[in-house]
Amino acid sequence: MGNTTQKSQETEVEEPGQLKQEEDSNFTCEICIEPMLAIRKFKNGSLCKHPFCLDCVAKYIEVKVEETTGCIECPGLNCKQLLDPLSCNCIISKPIFEKWCDHLCDSTVLGSESCYCPYQDCSVLVLNECRDKVKKIKCPNCKKSFCFLCKIPWHAGYQCNESRHLRDRNDILVGELIEEKNWTRCYNCGHSIERVSGCRDIKCKCGVRFCHQCGGPFHFGPCRHRSCGAVLCNVFIFVVLAALCYFLYFEIHLRSRR
Repeated sequence: MGNTTQKSQETEVEEPGQLKQEEDSNFTCEICIEPMLAIRKFKNGSLCKHPFCLDCVAKYIEVKVEETTGCIECPGLNCKQLLDPLSCNCIISKPIFEKWCDHLCDSTVLGSESCYCPYQDCSVLVLNECRDKVKKIKCPNCKKSFCFLCKIPWHAGYQCNESRHLRDRNDILVGELIEEKNWTRCYNCGHSIERVSGCRDIKCKCGVRFCHQCGGPFHFGPCRHRSCGAVLCNVFIFVVLAALCYFLYFEIHLRSRR
């Protein structure tokens, strides 16, 4: 019984060394079924490990690249890991590697929102890598701002549906002033209003009430517009507090009469 326990413990201690020895030992490739030296074993970075030789993996990649595939899965049975291009760079030819990189770039572009910079002296392709809904964006090449939604130079102070009505340089300057001063334009008449302090409930001279924070129709309680977040209107807070005070007064008055 004692000998059995001692043998089990010795086996556990030797396991890491045995694994290292297995990695450095010769192997049989599971693709071509040929015996190979340890230095011919393919290593997919730290993603996965399989007994494949370099030549078989290189031919596998070449076939996949010719099929216009960007993301290439490991040829291992039931293995869903992707081959690491950097780990494969040294075993494939330069043209194949460059073609593979082109396919990867194309698949990235197709999977993301993209548009071209609207400025004629730039026209570089811009990707929305954040996956969020973006509007104002700065071109990484020319550093100029433009609208990602309507694909034109940034229309400061104007909504996308109003941008086509910009007539001259003066309209653009007015829009930039509206954005700089943080004014909000009435959605009904287009009049710009500045809020110094107080509630975001604004009554325009045209008679329409709107939310100064998002520019939409006014609403009590938490703002339903994404640009406002969870902002509570001061009027709503005042009404709630007034109702609470009235309820407490009424409750105290009833108890005092009892």
